[in-house]
Amino acid sequence: MGRLEGKIAVVTGAAGGIGKAIALAYSREGATVGMLDNNAALLQEAVAAVPGASALTCDVADRAAVQAAIDGYAAQSGGLDILVNNAAYFYYGLLTDMPEPVVDKMIDVGLKGALWCLQAATPHLAARGGGSVINLSSVAVSVAIKNAAVYSCIKGALDTLTRQQAVELGPRGIRVNALAPGPVETPGASSVIDAQGWEARRARTPLRRLAEADDIGAAAVFLASDEAVSVAGVTLKIDGAMTVMGY
Repeated sequence: MGRLEGKIAVVTGAAGGIGKAIALAYSREGATVGMLDNNAALLQEAVAAVPGASALTCDVADRAAVQAAIDGYAAQSGGLDILVNNAAYFYYGLLTDMPEPVVDKMIDVGLKGALWCLQAATPHLAARGGGSVINLSSVAVSVAIKNAAVYSCIKGALDTLTRQQAVELGPRGIRVNALAPGPVETPGASSVIDAQGWEARRARTPLRRLAEADDIGAAAVFLASDEAVSVAGVTLKIDGAMTVMGY
C-alpha cells in the first residue's frame, strides 16, 4: 500500500518541472491527483504521464475559476486531502527596471493564486477531517539572489502564510507546511540559467549536488503523509546545505 493510498490531491503549476514531479510522486504513492495549470497543451502531456491524474485547466490568478475548478474536482473525486501551491510566474531583473504589469502578474500568480487556492480548498479539507497544504517557497527567502527581489518577496510572503495558516487551520486538522528548494534544473529555471550557471551553483553547494525535481516530490510525499502528522508551520529547505554556508 502506498503512503498516500486513498488520498485526493490538487497540485498547481503541474504542467512541468517540480509540479509534475510532485504529482507523479503522489500518484505512485496511491493518491488521486488533480493537476492544475493554465497551459492546456503542456498540461495534457503531463497528465498523460501521471497514472489516474485529471487535468484542471485554470489560471490560479482567477479567483472564480480556481473556486470552480477545486469545487468541481472535489465533487468528482469525493473530497480533497492535499493541496500543493506550486504555481508561480518567474521574471528576473533589477527592481528599478521591473515593469508594473510584470510585478502584478508575479504577485497575482505566485501569492494571490496561493490565497485563492487555499480559500477554495479549506472547506473540502476540513470536511474530510483535515489534510495537508504544502506551499512552494524558496531558498531566496534566506539568501539574497541577484535580480530576484520581487520573486524573493513573494516567497517570503508564502513562508509567512504557511506559519499563519498552520496556526489558524491546525484546530481543523489541517497541517500547513512549505518546501524551500535550492536551484533545481527544470526547463523553466534553465530558461534563465545556462550550463555554466548550473555548474557554478553545484560547486557552491556543500553536497556538490543540486536537488532534482524528484527530490522535491519525495519531500512533498512526506509532508502530505501520516508520517508528518505532527509537522506543521515548517519550511523545509532542500538545498544541500547551500543556505547554511551562504549562497
